[in-house]
Amino acid sequence: MRKRETTAGLYLATLAATSIIPAALAIAQDAAISDDIVRIGLIEDMTGVYADITGKGAVTAAQMAVEEFGGKVLGKTVEVIFADHQNKPDIAASIARKWLDEEKVDAILDVASSSPALAVIEVAKQKNKIIALSSPGSVRITNDLCGPYVLHWAYDTYAIAHSTGQALVGAGFDSWYFVTADYAFGHGLEKDTGEVVAAQGGKVVGNVRLPVGTSDFASALLTAQSSGAKVVALANAGGDTINSIKQAAQFGLTQGGQKLATLAAFINDVHGVGLTEAQGLTITEASYWDMNEETRTWSTRFAEKVNAMPNMLQTGTYSSVLHYLKAIEAAGTDETKAVMAKMRELPVQDLFYKGAIRQDGRVVHDMYLFEVKKPEESKKPWDYYKLLATVSAEHAFQPLEKSACSLITKK
Repeated sequence: MRKRETTAGLYLATLAATSIIPAALAIAQDAAISDDIVRIGLIEDMTGVYADITGKGAVTAAQMAVEEFGGKVLGKTVEVIFADHQNKPDIAASIARKWLDEEKVDAILDVASSSPALAVIEVAKQKNKIIALSSPGSVRITNDLCGPYVLHWAYDTYAIAHSTGQALVGAGFDSWYFVTADYAFGHGLEKDTGEVVAAQGGKVVGNVRLPVGTSDFASALLTAQSSGAKVVALANAGGDTINSIKQAAQFGLTQGGQKLATLAAFINDVHGVGLTEAQGLTITEASYWDMNEETRTWSTRFAEKVNAMPNMLQTGTYSSVLHYLKAIEAAGTDETKAVMAKMRELPVQDLFYKGAIRQDGRVVHDMYLFEVKKPEESKKPWDYYKLLATVSAEHAFQPLEKSACSLITKK
């Protein structure tokens, strides 16, 4: 009898223990997601000069990535929040600090424009939070400002400079004049492209720097025209690019034999200018909506929401959000260190981007050099690009040995 009681007691104890396991697992899963929700923040230009190329499109792309993931990760809701930094670094930093301190944002997955982005990087680093950037182009993000949780996704000034600069100098356009936006991104574009031009045997004959939001480019373009440079390079973006292209056409700059190179133009800019004035421009992007059936299908859904096809800043935001959610799922938590470890471990693999994250936080992938079609070559709305060259991931971005990032393991 005593033996049977002991056996029964062991059975009941085992039963009790096994009945606790599912509840314990449920508690563990609850604890894995802080505050029972995954909050992703985007700090964009919603109303200013970069609104068309970032703004609503970047937010929509992030939301589409969340929807594609089912709206949840590890059984918890994913929320995308966004704010307008008005192209002011202090406002961007203030938003980021409030989000991370008070509003329980888990990661910031884009900040439009380099100057605000550089300010937000410092806040994210102080708070040990993941920040992934597709809209800004400054190479400082993965150089002197790199950090264990800082990622640079879609492109940078090095990639643009080497893709566009090498191609044009190689084609005989070996003297350059820069019309540059006077902030970190524009300076970086001018510097990196100028170095490529010089390395290829060309020369920079002059430059002019103008504030962001300049409406009158007449003086700058006339000076560039009279310089005799074979290439007038626009190291600006957004509305500034559109205005400078239109005014260059009015002055007959390209008709006089000079090549107009846009170093940070996007498909939105071509749409805004029109093919008549934009034809022949060379543009480097990391993605194009019309590459294959999958990208066309996704981009059509995107256009229904935004009334425009996506550019690489917006597809980059889609890619980074999707990759972040995959990493949370693989890590079993939204804890920063664990998620970043999985982001670095997993390949970047989606409709638009196929690559990997390097030690310095640079996401390496192929880049594409396009030429804008002539009006008669375009067969449908937004059919603007023809592919000139694919620049492999290996050659598109700054080599690790040239990086100033402190995270790189020195050999």
